[in-house]
Amino acid sequence: MEKDSNITRKVDEFLQIFKRGEEFTKDLIKENERLRFRIAELEESIEKTGSEGRIRLYEDRIKLLEDEINSILDRYKKAEEENKDFAAKYVDVEAENNMLANLYVASYQLHSTLDFNEVLRVVMEIIINLVGAEKFAIFLMDDKTNELLPAASEGLSLNEMPKVKMGEGTIGRVAKEGVSHFTENMTDTATSGINAANPFVCIPLKIKEHVIGVISIYSLFMQKTSFSNIDYELFNLLAGHAATAIFSSRLYTQSERKLTTIQSFLDLLKEKPRR
Repeated sequence: MEKDSNITRKVDEFLQIFKRGEEFTKDLIKENERLRFRIAELEESIEKTGSEGRIRLYEDRIKLLEDEINSILDRYKKAEEENKDFAAKYVDVEAENNMLANLYVASYQLHSTLDFNEVLRVVMEIIINLVGAEKFAIFLMDDKTNELLPAASEGLSLNEMPKVKMGEGTIGRVAKEGVSHFTENMTDTATSGINAANPFVCIPLKIKEHVIGVISIYSLFMQKTSFSNIDYELFNLLAGHAATAIFSSRLYTQSERKLTTIQSFLDLLKEKPRR
C-alpha cells in the first residue's frame, strides 16, 4: 500500500508539472500579444513625432524588448529546470515500476511450488537477476546442531563453504541478531579476495523474529557498482518471502518423507504372512 501511495504521489507531481508548463505557455502567448500591441503603439507614436522623439521612442522600444527578453529567458530557465526534475522523477518511477513488476513475478514463483530444490533455484535466480550478485551462498539453520549449513551457492563451490556456528563471524552474527550486514566500501572488499565466513553483504532469512538462514553475497557483477534504495527494499522483501517459501517447502518435503515411511510400514503390516 505504501508503494502505491508513493507512486500516486509522484504521478500527482507530474500532473502539476504539466499544468505549470501549460500555464507557462499561455503566459508567453499573452506576453507576445502585449508586446505586439506595445510595438504598434510605439510605431503609431513615431509617425506623429519628430526625429528626437523617434530616437527616444526607439530607445524605449529597445529597453522594452530587452526587459521582455530577459523575462522570457528567466522563465525559460525555470521551465527547463522543472523539465529536468520531471525527467529524473520519471526515471525513478519507471525503475520502481519495473522493480515492482519483477518482485511480483518473483514472489509468485517463490510461492508457486512446495518443492524445496525448486524454491532454492528461484531464490538464486532472484539474487542473480534482481540483486545483480555474481558470487553468493544460501545458508540454512540446522536446529539440531545450531549451525548454519550451506544449502546452495553460485560462483563458489558448495563443498568449500564452511559450516558456521551461531554468533560466529559475520554470518553467525547476522543469524543471531537478525540484522542485515552491509560493507560500506564494496570496492575494497571486491579487490581483497573472498572470505567465505565474512561476506560484504549478509541478509537474514526471517519469519517474524525467527531466523532460519542467511543469504551471503561475496561479489556483484561488474556493471553493479553500488546498491540503490530499491535494492535495500528488495533485500527486505526477499528476506521475508524467501524465508517463508524455503521454510514451507522444507516442512512439506520432511512431511512427505515421513508419510512415505509410514505408508511403507503400513503396507508391510497389510501383507499376509506366508505359510
